[in-house]
Amino acid sequence: MPDYHLSRTARQLKRSVMRDLMSVAVDPRIISLAGGLPANDCVPVESFQQCVDRVLSREGYRALQYGPPYMPLREWIADYMRKKSVKCDPEEVFITNGAQQGLAILSRLFCDPEDPVVIESTTFTGIQQVTVGRRLSVRTVSTHLETGVDVQALEEAFSAAASPKMAILIPDFHNPLGVSISMEKREQIASLAARRQIPVIEDDPYSALRFSGESLPPMKALDHEGWIFYLGSFSKMLTPAVRLGWIIGPRALADRITVIREAMDLESSQLMQRVVMEFIDSGFFQTHLHQLNRTNARRFHLLQEALQQWLAPEGVQWTQPEGGIFIWLTFPQTVNTWKLFQHAIKRRVAFIPGGAFSVEGGNENTARLNFSNVTEDRIPEAVRHIAEALHDLSNPPS
Repeated sequence: MPDYHLSRTARQLKRSVMRDLMSVAVDPRIISLAGGLPANDCVPVESFQQCVDRVLSREGYRALQYGPPYMPLREWIADYMRKKSVKCDPEEVFITNGAQQGLAILSRLFCDPEDPVVIESTTFTGIQQVTVGRRLSVRTVSTHLETGVDVQALEEAFSAAASPKMAILIPDFHNPLGVSISMEKREQIASLAARRQIPVIEDDPYSALRFSGESLPPMKALDHEGWIFYLGSFSKMLTPAVRLGWIIGPRALADRITVIREAMDLESSQLMQRVVMEFIDSGFFQTHLHQLNRTNARRFHLLQEALQQWLAPEGVQWTQPEGGIFIWLTFPQTVNTWKLFQHAIKRRVAFIPGGAFSVEGGNENTARLNFSNVTEDRIPEAVRHIAEALHDLSNPPS
């Protein structure tokens, strides 16, 4: 192989540990609680196929050409956000290829390499890739497992001598923690962003997946000065393969956001934008989302019951999300979940060790479980196998 001289970014950017672990978990004999996938049996194959056929029959080549962001979809998103109490118009909606691309765009909009940014110390690996992976100077803040990010720590980070260029927070059903930011903290964060004039990126792919409790307004709804940038996504509430999301940002930055996006991949698929809009206009979307959340609720409660039976007696604790697709487990300090994972795989069950989400190390006695993409009949079996793996770890053969 030639001795290529790679950029510092290419040398430093790491493949997600989670992706590597999931490659082990795809064995069909293994019960996987590892991925962040919606329920396979809720993927709307037939209705989506109908929408594809209608769009192609009605719009022909227009659906397969280059084109600007599809205005009917931008209008629907603006209306959807207004129902969440976010004041915006279609010109403030920027279509992206998923929320991950939104993160990448905003990272480039606000930050150069070495610039300081703030993220949670335990967070989604994609957030780490657009900050640590871009050689930004990352400062971390902790997250309370009941009320969300530590706002006092956030204020201290914002008050540092070198002010951060932005912060990224997950407001609802946090990946991987499952926690949502409390109403009081949302108000404090919106006020803090405005007072310090630091952009806060609100990464929100999960709020539509609520199955209990009362919905809270996005932090963007509390933003009166334009310092909160909202990211939404169809990946979790419709299906991942559409690869569509959106940014809500000020019209004043439209040219900058657009040119950064164009430098990446020009635009989102005209076909997918039109098919998603057809899916919504045909009345499929609300029915699909209702079914998805009912399924998630059943699986969540089954997982809770299984955890109570098999792992609570072992001193394991877990978060209590009111939606989303993840639960965060905390084992006794003596348990290393990287080692537990190896035993669990032998028992044909997979999860993600919490350390995979830790920006600066730690979380070695924690784990993330996904409950959305495992069938009801296998959930108790999966948790029982984890308990057996825990016994294997504590009682190695002599």
